[in-house]
Amino acid sequence: MSALFLDAEDVRRRLAEVGHLVDEGTATALYLATVLERPLLLEGEPGVGKTSAAKSLAEALATPLIRLQCYEGLTAGEALYEWNYQRQLLAVRLTEARGERLADADLFTEDFLLDRPLLRAVRHQGPLPPVLLIDEIDRADDEFEALLFEFLGEWSITVPELGTFAAARPPVVVLTSNRSRELHDALRRRCLYHWIDYPGPERAAEILRRSVPAANEPLIASATVFIGQVRALDLDKAPGLAEAIDWVSALAALRVSRLARRDVISTLSAVAKSPDDRTTITGALGELGYPEEARRP
Repeated sequence: MSALFLDAEDVRRRLAEVGHLVDEGTATALYLATVLERPLLLEGEPGVGKTSAAKSLAEALATPLIRLQCYEGLTAGEALYEWNYQRQLLAVRLTEARGERLADADLFTEDFLLDRPLLRAVRHQGPLPPVLLIDEIDRADDEFEALLFEFLGEWSITVPELGTFAAARPPVVVLTSNRSRELHDALRRRCLYHWIDYPGPERAAEILRRSVPAANEPLIASATVFIGQVRALDLDKAPGLAEAIDWVSALAALRVSRLARRDVISTLSAVAKSPDDRTTITGALGELGYPEEARRP
């Protein structure tokens, strides 16, 4: 089968065309995931672009994005498949109304099968494989991780009543984790791995230019420096790319062209996500180059 990308540079170029900028390391990891047909585990702090990388990958390939959002208590039925019990009950009642009876085998056919994300990815019939995003895998339970082992190793799902469904071509699987807990070694062994760090100043500025075209260059330059300085503070949640984009969007909406202390304070809700972080950032503004204005006599 033909490769989805020519090389890592092709990944960078095509992702940039859909508005997502990645560095060489991320581009290489995504390329290898597609050419080796291996799942890719992306880790990094919240807001560095792990989820958006998978979304943009699907957009660049013009293939469906199938997303499984993980959370504590996620069940196999919600991830793999479920039976449409309401439709089964209706079929039973309609049959009984005709004086007939349905056998159990008649109730467990594909007509009553509800594809959940993993089975939907396996049964995809398009010209290109879908991108399967298993988002925030670290929020799911250990039991769910174990459920993924067979799927990621064989690209198949067994429905006891119907048999085994195998993917014609493995989906492009991207797992994301914020490292809220350690993942099982068996899961890591099945995946390629890449850590996404906060972008450097130049790439961060370019991302802001593309994401907030209304912002001028002085504002983007000062905002990029400020966000980098804030990340070095002792915060509960350091601002990621998402917060930087929200913040610069808010400043541009207020027609701010050059960043001043009052602008920072009035829009701090886009950067600080807890009262303690707000207090920490406000208290450090003088050291960051935004001292209090002198009082008029």
